[in-house]
Amino acid sequence: MTGPTTAVRTGGCQCGNIRYEASGVPDDPHLCSCEHCTLMSGSPAMLWVGFELEKFTWSGPGGEPAWYATWPTLRRGFCPRCGTPVCSVAEDSPMIMVTGFSLTDQSDVNPVGTASAASRCRG
Repeated sequence: MTGPTTAVRTGGCQCGNIRYEASGVPDDPHLCSCEHCTLMSGSPAMLWVGFELEKFTWSGPGGEPAWYATWPTLRRGFCPRCGTPVCSVAEDSPMIMVTGFSLTDQSDVNPVGTASAASRCRG
């Protein structure tokens, strides 16, 4: 990642029901190809980008996304209206991971790592 920025980032789902704002430097942009991420995205890998939870807010008309637990300590957020996967939150983590392509501006979020085994999934 080159030239990270601390500007407010926005993003959300395809229909606009679930929207968010995040400030701070994007953290740990990575591609994950674990079974959960490939099933969720319908592609060989999913791009994840982290932001601090304390600098993250839900701003859309739908409020928070609907949640689905894919691991005992990990839940994924998606739009209940259009189905777009939006985020992932691990229990007791100070970070929220958003799907990279849900960001309105994807500059400075080039993946710097990969994860492939379910035990290494960080998204």
